[in-house]
Amino acid sequence: MAPVQAPPSQQLPAVQKLRVRFAKRGRLRFTSHRDFQRAFERAVRRAELPVAFSHGFSPHPKISYAGAAPTGAASEAEYLEISLTHERDAEEVRAALDEALPPGLDVLEVVVAGPGSLAERLEASEWRIALPGVDPATAGAAVEAFLAREEILVERMTKRGVRSFDCRAAVLRLTVASEPGSVETCAILQVVLRHGTPAVRPDDVLAGALEVATLPVTGPALLTRLAQGPLTTDTGTVEDPLARDRDANQATATGQADPHQTHTAEGDAAAPSVP
Repeated sequence: MAPVQAPPSQQLPAVQKLRVRFAKRGRLRFTSHRDFQRAFERAVRRAELPVAFSHGFSPHPKISYAGAAPTGAASEAEYLEISLTHERDAEEVRAALDEALPPGLDVLEVVVAGPGSLAERLEASEWRIALPGVDPATAGAAVEAFLAREEILVERMTKRGVRSFDCRAAVLRLTVASEPGSVETCAILQVVLRHGTPAVRPDDVLAGALEVATLPVTGPALLTRLAQGPLTTDTGTVEDPLARDRDANQATATGQADPHQTHTAEGDAAAPSVP
């Protein structure tokens, strides 16, 4: 199916920007970023949203994606922005997009964008790594060995060939638990990763754990991003990146000053690289 096309008439200016949180679940976790872009453009067309287009020789929909999860990883915290030529109710847009997308690509929340950059708020991610067949006690020993190191070099194949980098510095928190209510042995690693360069992914952390300890991983790890957003450094907590937008919308609705307005410059520093 063809991508969203700009209308033949003169393009209308964008009057509203919406921020969207969506999930990749089940088999749809294998959807590549490019395939999702195509699916989302089809959903925009089916939902009959008045999307704004860029200007120039080859206009394209004003949709920007932030911090996409790697192919094969599930996620409860993917984000994008879309600009519209007419204002729409955020919840109506959420429902329309969710209906237009296949089950497994689920639109969880839509908010009107407040001040500041969304991409610059995505400072860290929290991941869940499920290791079927691995005893939690064994995984716990591997976690202790990992955290005891100041540097752990791992390799990853990139477009430019094999790259070696330190996966330890990006890890802010790493814990282990068992799968609640599971009758099968399964260790659960939960890791908070700071976004940066190089962009360290959860599978890099697992590779690092295998470098420093014996971890009998016999099958594929199940990776799920639980959250991504602003980082509270002292606790290693990943906050909600849309909280500032909700506050700004509430302030506008009640005629009050945006509580985050004076902190925009400080809170929106250079955009990070995101795994």
